[in-house]
Amino acid sequence: MIEDVLLGGLIALRDYIGAHVLTCLVPAFLLADAMVTFINREMILNYLGEKAKKLRSFPLASFSSFFLAACSCTIIPIASGLYYSGAGVGVAFIFLWVAPAANVLALTYTGSILGLEMVVARVLAALFMAFAVGLVMSYAFGKERGGIAEVESIKGEIIAKRELILLLLIVLSLLLPNYLVQGGPYFYKVLVWLILTSVVFAYAIKTLERQRIKDWLRETWWFVKMIFPLLLAGVFIVGVIGRVLPEEWIRNWLGGNGILACFLATMIGAITYFATMTEAPFVDTLMKLGMGKGPALALLLTGPGLSLPNWVAIARVFGVEKAVVYVVTIITLGTLTGWFFGNFIL
Repeated sequence: MIEDVLLGGLIALRDYIGAHVLTCLVPAFLLADAMVTFINREMILNYLGEKAKKLRSFPLASFSSFFLAACSCTIIPIASGLYYSGAGVGVAFIFLWVAPAANVLALTYTGSILGLEMVVARVLAALFMAFAVGLVMSYAFGKERGGIAEVESIKGEIIAKRELILLLLIVLSLLLPNYLVQGGPYFYKVLVWLILTSVVFAYAIKTLERQRIKDWLRETWWFVKMIFPLLLAGVFIVGVIGRVLPEEWIRNWLGGNGILACFLATMIGAITYFATMTEAPFVDTLMKLGMGKGPALALLLTGPGLSLPNWVAIARVFGVEKAVVYVVTIITLGTLTGWFFGNFIL
């Protein structure tokens, strides 16, 4: 029995490493950390104060959050730093939600495992929930920040043209092998990835200062060291769970797209800690055992976005009242969003 369970974890690791590391994770890490390195964050944060128009600050916060590859607990220092630097409470909690629930690494990995349809649903659902969370938190607690003035206007560009071109080249190295080269031998995907990645680095060496390249690669290596071991451990655990979890239980309680199934999936995600990207193979395993698409989406959203350690940390940093309102809002929205998408979109 134990040997069979361990074998399930090892098989999951083998399949994951063989199919996703080179053509998926490597360009995803390069892309996420190029954005961290090259995008002018001061320029973005200039528009996120409490007094800023919600139609401007909320979309900007949501868009910026996509590029922060962080788990539910590691995003808290960033969100609290924004909050105590003068950003609005709604904006801070949008970062707190979107960065773990729908960052570029998690979306890329979701697409490689669950397909483009689930990625689009995850993005749309995360954006809807982000705006809802921002509005709820601003309405409930925004007056506390009313006296904080906006940061003095900063002039400049968000990203230089040559660095924007580099980002677009990395996007191509990520998308073309995984979405255009399908159905053929895996060697073709690797070959396309290798050619495009060579173009990326040739362009970087030709157009960027050496220090900028070093900063980019140093940031990338830091993310790899922080996330990749957790990801391997998560994939192994997912493989083990796939061997021991009863299919009948999954079909009975998480099958279909009913409101109860979506609520249970949301609660599983809200309590359990997932390192970023480990939620995708976990959901894939549950779907193969009979989980419905609506509950799957709910778990994809709340799994990386909430956890019990996250609840406690938010309460300590932002206060118990804010933590309670935020957690209840996310659980409610996660349940309703999974039910809606499962029945009418997916």
